[in-house]
Amino acid sequence: MGGRTKILIVDDELMSLDFFDIMLSKLDFTVERAKDGMEGLEKVKRFLPDVILLDNIMPRMTGWELTRILKSEAKYKDIPIIMFSALDDVKDKLAGFELGVDDYITKPFNFSEVLARIRAVLRNRELYAQIVARESRLNLAEELRSDMKQGLSYFIKTIDELDAVIAAISSKNGTEAEFINRATLFHAVSEKSQQARKYVEELEVRLEKIGAEWESLKKNEIGLPLLEHKIRENPVQE
Repeated sequence: MGGRTKILIVDDELMSLDFFDIMLSKLDFTVERAKDGMEGLEKVKRFLPDVILLDNIMPRMTGWELTRILKSEAKYKDIPIIMFSALDDVKDKLAGFELGVDDYITKPFNFSEVLARIRAVLRNRELYAQIVARESRLNLAEELRSDMKQGLSYFIKTIDELDAVIAAISSKNGTEAEFINRATLFHAVSEKSQQARKYVEELEVRLEKIGAEWESLKKNEIGLPLLEHKIRENPVQE
């Protein structure tokens, strides 16, 4: 992530919108606001927030309905959602979590709690990104191991075949027909050599591609202690 953290607040209560807009802006977050789910959906598409603070009970489109839409679209499904609700019903909270809500806060709430939960979902998103990157590197390592194992088997087989052909060519005994057949053997050596050279070239291209992908993933990784410090000590800096 780069730049300031972007937060979208979706709530039909003007007081809540004003409060969070002021408080989060003071902490250097970039804030957008929407007064209902329909407007929130449009803001998500234009603003692409890093976190959504979402009220549940709203006109036109509820928080659950908006969550269901966002979680069904690949472009938006990974945006963390912290849902507000005046209800403290366990079943309601479980329903929200089933839809993909990342965290749940029951009104009335205090700002310190909300900020702590924002930090937590940001940290979890960073951790998830790191897990994905490392999983990708493990997959690349496995592909590299497989390619090298296959290449080694191919070269061993090719060397054995070349040794057999060379042994046949080196033999001074045999009939004239066998001598003539040596030309065919020479051709076989040449063909095997060309095949091996082509395979080496293809393997070099493959290894270079894997190496570039590996370095790209490695560049985007950060250590877990640094990640912890980054989120806890300076949560609004990306």
